[in-house]
Amino acid sequence: MNPANSAAVYTKDLTKIYKDFWGRPKVTALHDLNLTIERGEVFGLLGPNGSGKSTTIKLLLGLIFPTRGVASVLGQPAGNTVINERIGFLPEESYLYKFLNGEETLRFYGKLFKISHRELKKRVPLLLDKVGLDEPSRKRKLREYSKGMARRIGLAQALINDPDLILLDEPTTGLDPIGTREMKDLIVSLKKQGKTVILCSHLLADVQDVCDRITILFKGKMQTLGDVRDLLQVRDITQIEAKGLSPVQIEEVRQFMARMGAGNAAITHPTTTLEDLFIRVVRENTPANGDGAVAVAPAASRS
Repeated sequence: MNPANSAAVYTKDLTKIYKDFWGRPKVTALHDLNLTIERGEVFGLLGPNGSGKSTTIKLLLGLIFPTRGVASVLGQPAGNTVINERIGFLPEESYLYKFLNGEETLRFYGKLFKISHRELKKRVPLLLDKVGLDEPSRKRKLREYSKGMARRIGLAQALINDPDLILLDEPTTGLDPIGTREMKDLIVSLKKQGKTVILCSHLLADVQDVCDRITILFKGKMQTLGDVRDLLQVRDITQIEAKGLSPVQIEEVRQFMARMGAGNAAITHPTTTLEDLFIRVVRENTPANGDGAVAVAPAASRS
């Protein structure tokens, strides 16, 4: 089966080169991205600032056009207006109408999708409940919202059309630990409903908690791609861990390990953190002379 037709997102040699005023190549924001995101998975799109994440999202939404290569979304070329109706997008900054309240905001965007008044009457309160906006908050104007509340209503707006593909750019920004936990639970529940979620976040512990697979972009190129658990295993170390052994059995294990040429060590591979993996990938692809060096801020603590 052609992955361009079956996958949620498929790209082949996707490249975007921005040009200067004279039409000369200036910046290669994305270089030969080959990516397949399956339907129903939570996928992490990671990378430091300027790595090509935003360019990738804009290409998938059809907001900009590739210099070369192809991108398909839900089986159709990226930017297809019919397919875009099946996409939900939460940008890093939600530019919503500040004079509307929460309920009015969702009704407004619902009407843009031509959702009936009867359906909106059911869907709006359900979505507001899902994102954790209580009754008083729903009646407040958006200009009075905190940053955390703005993220919640932005997410509700991204879900108003019951999308099949959801793009979330820094969804936990401004949320307290409880709100962050609720956001992650919501992402997991969307996956259980068969939705595909693409998550961009600098809070790597959050990504590690909810994503099935990730890719790390750096300088416009894909540096690593794979299952989160596989990528976080340290393959060159093997541990042997056991419980309930007698002193005699413990000594036998030690002697066996000694004969094998290994010291005390659980028969599993230990794991690193996504933060450590991210920093290692960035550092390995940063020139020793410092050109193109990237400052990596400490990750937020796990909620």
